[in-house]
Amino acid sequence: MNDTPGWASPGSAHSEGQNADVPRPAEPSDATGPSTKWSSNQPPPSQWSPPSGQGQYGPPPPQPNPGWGGGGRPYNSWQHPPAAKPGVIPLRPLGMGEIFDGAVSTLRRHWRTVLTITVTISVIAQIANTLTSLYLTPDPVRVDAKPGSAEALRQSVEYLQASLLELVPTMIITMIVTLFTTALLTIVMSRSVLGRPVTLAEAWREARPRLPQLLGFIALMPAIALAVTVVGLLPGMLVGGTAGRTLLAFGTIAAIAVVIWLYIRFVLASPALMLERQGVIASLRRSAKLVQGAWWRIFGIILLTLVITLLVTLVIAVPFTVIGFIADGSGIGDLMAGRTPDFGWQFLTITGIGGVIAAAITSPVSAGVTVLLYIDQRIRREALDLELARAAGLPGYGTEPPSGAPAN
Repeated sequence: MNDTPGWASPGSAHSEGQNADVPRPAEPSDATGPSTKWSSNQPPPSQWSPPSGQGQYGPPPPQPNPGWGGGGRPYNSWQHPPAAKPGVIPLRPLGMGEIFDGAVSTLRRHWRTVLTITVTISVIAQIANTLTSLYLTPDPVRVDAKPGSAEALRQSVEYLQASLLELVPTMIITMIVTLFTTALLTIVMSRSVLGRPVTLAEAWREARPRLPQLLGFIALMPAIALAVTVVGLLPGMLVGGTAGRTLLAFGTIAAIAVVIWLYIRFVLASPALMLERQGVIASLRRSAKLVQGAWWRIFGIILLTLVITLLVTLVIAVPFTVIGFIADGSGIGDLMAGRTPDFGWQFLTITGIGGVIAAAITSPVSAGVTVLLYIDQRIRREALDLELARAAGLPGYGTEPPSGAPAN
């Protein structure tokens, strides 16, 4: 039973009730039944035999084994022809390799639009982070090697305040970057699945009305994670002593597990919000419904994506970091002396260039994997492949939704 909204970007219909009405590719017609019209006058069996010699006809073709089709593959009467592929993915349930290939193919096919989005946003973010590090980040806290109890408490409070002052601007910048990157790349991915070109202006025009809802979702997710973390750590902090430290350890592990579980459960909410034009809470429910029963598969793909993007980022960032250390001698001197390094313009500029290059490559892949996971789950559960084929204008699927399915 299907009660979900349809593919809203680019315009298509709801998926409810369409399986019986929308034509699929023709099935093999090897069966004979009452509808087959044979002539009533047939030759007797003794008068019909295949050619016995090779002659011009060649040897008779080998007969397939029962239950097997040509090429030695199992044959079923419900088997369909190969899935259509109007864009970067075939319109059928996807394997993990096809999801990664689709994300990379989008970057390759629409590289002008994708790189314009990622490079522009990354440059703005790096400039903001550099200015924040130079002018808003407080000076490193001087830690006494042998503090008393009162001094240790004061240093802990100062260190916490400095960490928060440094973290808040970075979180705000990251939130804004994630907002625009997710919104624009989701639209690019939705077009690339249909094999349609898309410009930056078109992606912005389609994504702009959804930015307030997407901002609410992006702000809500860290708030949920923070609330779960506080709930997990609070009992140990209140109890104190040995029992408190034990509770703190178990609370930390439990909080991390819950945060990961919630992250995977809601990981498809952003494409649902953008492509189905739903609100924040409705998108969270939508993601939970699509992830249900496939949590471990989605977790594995997301984890592999994080590992790959991290490795690519390290490969790109490490050389720039080394060059930055060489260019900024004061930072290396602080590290050698055991002090917190105070980096200047040279280090921040060079490492920022490396960060822009890494983000330009990894952001489209991460966003593409998330969108393709969303599409894959809808194909598996709701026959979204039929709507996508119709939206792509493939022959045999019609141009209008089936009767009873409202268009978006």
